[in-house]
Amino acid sequence: MALPINSSKSKKYRLKAKKIDKTLGCSEKTIYFYKTKSIINNIMKLNCVVVDDSSIQRMIIAKLVNNHPNLHLVGDFSNAIEAKNCMSVHTVDLIFLDIEMPIISGFDFLDGLKVKPQIIFITSKAEYAMKAFDYDATDYLQKPIALDRFNASVRRAMDIHMLKKENQDEEGEHIFIKSNLKKLKIYTNKIKWIEAYGDYVKVVTEEDSNLVLSTMKSFENDLSKEKFIRVHKSYIINIDKVERFNSKFAEIGVTKIPLSRNKKEDLIKALAIA
Repeated sequence: MALPINSSKSKKYRLKAKKIDKTLGCSEKTIYFYKTKSIINNIMKLNCVVVDDSSIQRMIIAKLVNNHPNLHLVGDFSNAIEAKNCMSVHTVDLIFLDIEMPIISGFDFLDGLKVKPQIIFITSKAEYAMKAFDYDATDYLQKPIALDRFNASVRRAMDIHMLKKENQDEEGEHIFIKSNLKKLKIYTNKIKWIEAYGDYVKVVTEEDSNLVLSTMKSFENDLSKEKFIRVHKSYIINIDKVERFNSKFAEIGVTKIPLSRNKKEDLIKALAIA
């Protein structure tokens, strides 16, 4: 399990919420509002899912999430399959995850995820705590869940999230790809486009290109949906690299990327938001 982070950088992005404790029934503990560098006045929220086969426990945890100012509930699910389907189309920062579930356990669910959000395990048994270390758990809560303990876990998750964000701001967001038996660190802001290439995808950056054994769908899931868009069955482009476009092509430098007939409107919306 992750240790509490006392980053001085994280602390300067925290504002104590004066009235939240009283509203949620906390007498001493403080819930924090977080603000980002770029959007000072917005309250940062982590997108969460709850996965527990017990409907009563899901309802309890969902209520805790909905009552917390730094959390946004994307969905609650009774099994891992439904949760994974949700995560394929929604960005999720934090999972509240039961361990003992029928068919697919919480650990098996995590083993099947290519990209893992932060995890807060929720279980009635202490015996799984050591194994949770192997999954880099943010925290481990035992049922029944005390409100103060829940809030402490969320504060830890927020600290970790902010620290990662600060590192990304300083170094740039990146992914790791495997090409020619080597693991390469690729900064996503340098990717121009991704192109289907048989059983591979070709990742074209400002410096070079690399072939990666992957499907377009799988690779697309590793990229920010805010910065990358699938404009054709064979192409994913970096929105920031588009110089001009028409009904048939998006131009990145001297290269014309074909646009599918129904993707022009999606590109226009994406460019307007970016």
